[in-house]
Amino acid sequence: MPDLFAERREKMLNAARPLAAAMRPRSLDEFVGQAHFLGPGKLLRRMLEADRMTSVIFFGPPGTGKTTLADVIARHTNRYFERANATTIGVKEVRRILEQATDRLTATERKTILFLDEIHRFNRAQQDVLLRDVERGTVTLIGATTENPFFSVNSALISRSQVFQFQPLDERQVEGLIRRALADAERGYGKLDIDITDEAVAHWATMSDGDARRALTALEIAVLSGGKEIRNPESGVRNPGSKLVIDLDVAQQSIQRKALVYDGTGDEHYDVVSAFIKSMRGSDPDAAVYWLARMLEAGEDPMFIARRIAILASEDIGNADPRAVMVAQAAYDISQRIGLPECQLTLAQAVIYMATAPKSNACTVAIGKAMKDVREGRTIPVPKHLRDGHYAGAKQLGHVGYQYAHNGDRGWVEQEYLGVDKTYYEPTDRGYEQRIAQFMEWLKQRDPKAAGGVSDTGDKNPPQ
Repeated sequence: MPDLFAERREKMLNAARPLAAAMRPRSLDEFVGQAHFLGPGKLLRRMLEADRMTSVIFFGPPGTGKTTLADVIARHTNRYFERANATTIGVKEVRRILEQATDRLTATERKTILFLDEIHRFNRAQQDVLLRDVERGTVTLIGATTENPFFSVNSALISRSQVFQFQPLDERQVEGLIRRALADAERGYGKLDIDITDEAVAHWATMSDGDARRALTALEIAVLSGGKEIRNPESGVRNPGSKLVIDLDVAQQSIQRKALVYDGTGDEHYDVVSAFIKSMRGSDPDAAVYWLARMLEAGEDPMFIARRIAILASEDIGNADPRAVMVAQAAYDISQRIGLPECQLTLAQAVIYMATAPKSNACTVAIGKAMKDVREGRTIPVPKHLRDGHYAGAKQLGHVGYQYAHNGDRGWVEQEYLGVDKTYYEPTDRGYEQRIAQFMEWLKQRDPKAAGGVSDTGDKNPPQ
């Protein structure tokens, strides 16, 4: 018996849908963004046009269209669409879906798409349940995740799927979606008389941070809250036929402060930290300060930032500017003592100092080479004349012959300190290391055992 209330229920459900859900594209042509894999001639587009859709993993930040594209693909391929979320579904239910997909394929030859949102929430054992049916093609898996799948998804499942990385929409694309919703009379606000300023649209496009859902939700709030309605000044009642005005002030009140995509243990955390370090290393103070602000605004622990600055001071600046490590230490101590928000000033000062300091990784390379030799090479014995001689019997063991450097000419004596010919530290010609290089060259001229050295020639005085 047909359900007499089905149509009415459907209308009520459609009316209750948020604007972002109502405006979801129904075809590939309506889909906005991700042209790097969905544009003409790109891989996913070719797969769909050739009807050779295989299992895929969609990876990217929220609001970039992962769920929407999965739905569009199901429509385009005319496959049965099964939607599930890894946070609410168990292995038993997944097995049931896979069995039904097998029965559907054998009975009707219709393939099934299983869209599994937040697939990274499944542990490796749970993900293994999908392997056999994905490999056999019984079901086409579309897994969606905000986490890097190469870290969070079973490698066997990755090898059987194409991975597509979604990028945030740019401001022009977000503006286009807002104006489409304003013009659409069926699903959007095309039937309403709305006067919206370009500044309002631009504000939403910026504050949404590439998240189409946030932008459309802001538009919905502005419309449902009445915008700036033109009302009768005496009665306060809206004038019949008056426009609903949405200006910058209304737009600002309709969207919250940006919720930065930044999980302290997720990909965005590591990506931003990586950009922060590389900007300081690359001597770009503006970029370094921006990434610093990005981390602080997202709630990153300032002590974590201070530790990264301290590491960089030695790893990438070293003796090119020995003061850098002192600045880093001061920034760490001050940040620990005063905390936020004031320590952002100290961190900014330290970051700019690091970015503009001369760079050298000579110390990093030196300790790396030495550690490798210690781990992998034959252990070098301590030369006898350098061994501890402050005990009875040291002379009897032959621990004699050490020459005190300050007794020599200019605080230097000709003496072996390692016993083998090794060069670990090679100073650059940048910053203070230029003076170090000059001093080491002076030592070579005084030491006949040094490579290329000539005994007792050249300037008698070391460089100042």
